[in-house]
Amino acid sequence: MRRASRSAATVLDRLCSMVKPGMNTLELDEAGGELMATMKIKSACKGYRSGHRVFPSFTCLSVNDEVVHGIGVEGRVLKEGDIISVDVCIREDGFIGDNCRTVPVGKVSPEVANLLRVTEESLFRGIEKAVNKNRVGDVSEAVQNHVEKAGFAVITNFVGHGVGRSLHEDPQIPNFGKRGTGMKFRKGMAICIEPMVNMKSAQIRMAEDGWTALSVDGLPSAHFEHTILVDDEKAEIITIPDGYEKAERFFAEVLPS
Repeated sequence: MRRASRSAATVLDRLCSMVKPGMNTLELDEAGGELMATMKIKSACKGYRSGHRVFPSFTCLSVNDEVVHGIGVEGRVLKEGDIISVDVCIREDGFIGDNCRTVPVGKVSPEVANLLRVTEESLFRGIEKAVNKNRVGDVSEAVQNHVEKAGFAVITNFVGHGVGRSLHEDPQIPNFGKRGTGMKFRKGMAICIEPMVNMKSAQIRMAEDGWTALSVDGLPSAHFEHTILVDDEKAEIITIPDGYEKAERFFAEVLPS
C-alpha cells in the first residue's frame, strides 16, 4: 500500500505541476497515462465499470463546477482563473493508491482560493480523527464542521472509502455525520478521506457523459484526498510523492498560506 500510494502521489504531483492556461484536459490525461507507463503502473480509473458504462480516461479531471469524475477531452481548454481537481488512482503489484488535489489555473479569485484552502484544511481535520478506536463519525463531523463554519457545502452524494486490493472497499467515510457513530477504526486499516466541497449548494447533477458530477448552481467545487493507514496516536499519510521524506514537510509546502 505504501509503494502504490507513493506512486499515485508522484503522478498527481507531476500532473498538478503541469497545469497551465491554454492546455486541454485530454493533454493532461494523456500525460498521466504516459507517466504511469514509464513507472510501470496502471490506472485504476481507465476501464472502471459502473453498470454498462466504462470510464475512458487514465485520470479524473474535474474543472470548476465539475465535482468529480471529469473526463479528459480535447475541447476542454483551461484558462486563467479556472480550478481543476486532479484525481489519480493507480494499481501497483495488486494494490491501489488513490489521491486528489484541486489546483488553480494561474491566479484565482480570493473566494475560490478560500474554497481550496478550507477544503484541504478539512481533509487534515478528518485525518486527525482517523486513529485506532475512534469511529467513522468522528472523521465525518470534523470535516463537516470545518467546511460549514466557513460557509461552504459538503457533498453528500459521494464519500470516502476503504481501499486496498480494490478501489472502493468498506467502510464508507462520509464527509458529514456525528462523532461517536459508525464503524470503529482499527490499527492498520487503509482508508481514503476525501472532502468534496461546493461553494454554496451541496446539490449536484450528472452530465450527459454519465460520469461527470456537477454543482447544480454552476459554482466551483473543490476535492482533496489522501490515502492513510490508521495507527494508535496519529494516522500515517501514505500518498506522499517522491522527493518528500516526511508528510509534515509535504504539508508545509502544499498547504495554502
